[in-house]
Amino acid sequence: MASYDRNFTDELRARLSIVDVVGRRVPLVRKGQNYWGCCPFHNEKTPSFSVNEEKGFYHCFGCGEHGDIISFQMKTNNMEFRDALRELADMAGLKMPEYKPRDPRVVAAEESYLQITEKATALYQGKLFEPAGAAALEYVRGRGFTDEMIKKYRIGYAPKNNLIANTFSNMRQEKLIATGLCRRGDYGMYDFFRDKLMFPIFNARGQIVAFSGRSLDGSEPKYINTTDTEMFHKRATVFGLNFARDAIYRAGRSIVVEGQIDAIRMQCNGFGETVAPLGTALTEDHITLLCKSNRNITFCFDGDAAGQKAAARACAIVMPFLRDTSDVRFAFVTGGKDPDEVIKTGGADAMRKIINDAVGITDFLWDLANKNYITSTPGGRAGAEKFLSAEVAKIKDETLRREFENEYNSRKFNQWHKWKKSGNNAHSVDLPAADDITRATLCHIVNTFPELVERYGDFLATLNIDFDAPRPGMQMDEKTAERYIVSLKLQKYMTQLIAEKKECMTQMLAGADLGGRLAQINADIEKVREKQEMLVLI
Repeated sequence: MASYDRNFTDELRARLSIVDVVGRRVPLVRKGQNYWGCCPFHNEKTPSFSVNEEKGFYHCFGCGEHGDIISFQMKTNNMEFRDALRELADMAGLKMPEYKPRDPRVVAAEESYLQITEKATALYQGKLFEPAGAAALEYVRGRGFTDEMIKKYRIGYAPKNNLIANTFSNMRQEKLIATGLCRRGDYGMYDFFRDKLMFPIFNARGQIVAFSGRSLDGSEPKYINTTDTEMFHKRATVFGLNFARDAIYRAGRSIVVEGQIDAIRMQCNGFGETVAPLGTALTEDHITLLCKSNRNITFCFDGDAAGQKAAARACAIVMPFLRDTSDVRFAFVTGGKDPDEVIKTGGADAMRKIINDAVGITDFLWDLANKNYITSTPGGRAGAEKFLSAEVAKIKDETLRREFENEYNSRKFNQWHKWKKSGNNAHSVDLPAADDITRATLCHIVNTFPELVERYGDFLATLNIDFDAPRPGMQMDEKTAERYIVSLKLQKYMTQLIAEKKECMTQMLAGADLGGRLAQINADIEKVREKQEMLVLI
């Protein structure tokens, strides 16, 4: 059998959630860290078919079937390997490449690449503890890094000279250039990283595929990363994920911070599930990788304008990945600090409080709408509604999308359209609170027919009902719902007129000349009765 491009099959596994692929055919229920359902490969009534999102495989404890997304697609659809890949590629939005046996030269090039990056890492590690690396070592220790942390993350120092170019001088230049470690100049090869504190970047298998270098002299940018290569794509690489995988599984979530040092500090202080993007804005590829481990994500950004902007972008990107089991939250580090500083000054407990106080995505998106639009004006509310609708429309799960819509419809009515009556009204009366049946019916109407809320918002606001309260499921069409509201409105008006009539007659007995007013009230009462009778006939 011909061997196929491992990079493409790996990308399929990285882009597609096995829970989503299997869930198209098998109803799954999450229990603990796994998902369970009835096995599609043999008849059973009690679910023994387990799907592990993190490890990307399924296993049936009844019949022993075991595999990944590719084998599942092949077996459940009776497909050949290539046909299964083609369907999975369509799901992932990837172009199906022309398959042929892997070129031995490509395999050799990859092995050579990894050998170079591994040796370069060892060289950088050694230089950190030599006199040339004294400033870098002092800096990293000043940031609170112990020798054990330095060793674990293989932190090193790239000196000012051409260490890598000179060490590999006998190697073909194209190989060095392919790793991004060296470039070709007018006077020969030179190192891309010089006078930098070096952080190796690992792929998911723990292999070193690139580097991130931090400046030590205050120059900008603070970090430079290996440019994209055949083995490394910055937009699809999450820093620290190789160390965080097990912790993400145990914690049932991942934490995303802004920088490498923050991620390392968090991992070493009780937040092993922490990762970071690599000097670039968060991308869909980053979220895809994280969702492969767990769909519960807490984004932890600086509280400044840049951090708020990054959080808003993260929110927009993560919406299509939401499922009914997702718990996505947003935490902010304020006071001009970052997680590294918080832990150094306040310890892990201070950071834990920030993470525990994170805002859920429903509230965060609502807050964004209220911050970015002036919701006290009709135009501002219209803009905010369009923004919310566009974001919610990204949710692929239809039931979940509908729940978001219902939630925001309720909030829009209660917070944007619920005005208190102002001004003095000589004929106003205190009406009794709505009974439980009326309250429940109106809660259902308000959360089911937002267009009626817009039409009768002024009246509904006078009823002092908490429309966020639990609401029962009811069978009622929009026409019936509107008749119900109009009926209540007429009933309330009738109660007010009767109270005014009693007050008018009391004053007339005391000698007041209010005959004209009494006649007008009687005429109004008659009109209301006519409308009530017409409403019954409709």
